[in-house]
Amino acid sequence: MKKLLNDPAAYADETLAGLCCAHPEFYRLSPESPRVVVRPDSPVQGRVGIVTGGGSGHLPVFTGYVGRGLLNACAIGDVFASPSADEMAIAMRAANGGAGVLRLYGNYGGDIMNFEMAGEMVELEDITSSTVKVADDVASASTAERAKRRGVAGMVYAFKIAGAAAEKGFDLDKVTRVAQKAADNARSIGVALSPCIVPKAGKPTFTLQENEMEIGMGIHGEPGVRRSELKPANVVADEMLDAILSDGAVKGGDRVSVLVNSLGATPLEELYILFARVADRLDKLGAQIVMPLVGRYATSMEMTGASLTVLILDPELEELLRAPAECAFWKVG
Repeated sequence: MKKLLNDPAAYADETLAGLCCAHPEFYRLSPESPRVVVRPDSPVQGRVGIVTGGGSGHLPVFTGYVGRGLLNACAIGDVFASPSADEMAIAMRAANGGAGVLRLYGNYGGDIMNFEMAGEMVELEDITSSTVKVADDVASASTAERAKRRGVAGMVYAFKIAGAAAEKGFDLDKVTRVAQKAADNARSIGVALSPCIVPKAGKPTFTLQENEMEIGMGIHGEPGVRRSELKPANVVADEMLDAILSDGAVKGGDRVSVLVNSLGATPLEELYILFARVADRLDKLGAQIVMPLVGRYATSMEMTGASLTVLILDPELEELLRAPAECAFWKVG
């Protein structure tokens, strides 16, 4: 294992401390926990607060999207591990401005259990909350069992749209509604070319041969749907887009946003090659791309590979997607 770290057990804490030190205009650590990052101006009185949580190792998800027009607070666990219910409750309290709190997070068992416990804890303090679980990974379950799908890069769109709704002064029910619509309208799939190494484990999370790739690999190294020899970029882009289209996600005349995301080690040059193919395919289908995103938006440590997310837009979602927002990793408007 070759990594720039000190004690593997301190990896998450030192990452968060450095993040807040580098970008104090966007992030501060909660005085109650070094694993909770809060917007400096939170709570915003009279506005819905939005919180998320999850494991380290995915920057900018989750912590990076704390910011204006985005999230109010985030609880972070060890690499690929859920934060505790206590840490999630601290984040909810920090985000509560009296108008309720939306818990917006990926569909993973540990996060679900701990966020449900946290919601029960703060409910005793008269903090009202709601929940939206993002389940956008088409490789992880069939359309009929969509509720079982993992939450991956589609969370980025849900964070943005929910954050914009809160900034506009929507009440908790309306913020929850648009966040759920964004989550429902997002479809994602990834391809892995190499594994990553979790610091505490000190060894790769899985193995691939030099000439192999895996379609549908999860961001924690969960198995994909098939392995094959490494193929040209256009073929890989086609396979990912075909999986999304076969889920009934896009049709001619739709307006969509497309995210081509590096899982960590894949460079921008290769992402743009993938995007060009996806854009050409969607153009021929008659879909129009709005606000495309290409870069590192939801990673898996140093995993080599990429994910593709397509978000189907309607006028409401497009307006909220275009609304101003800013964090250290993404600025809109």
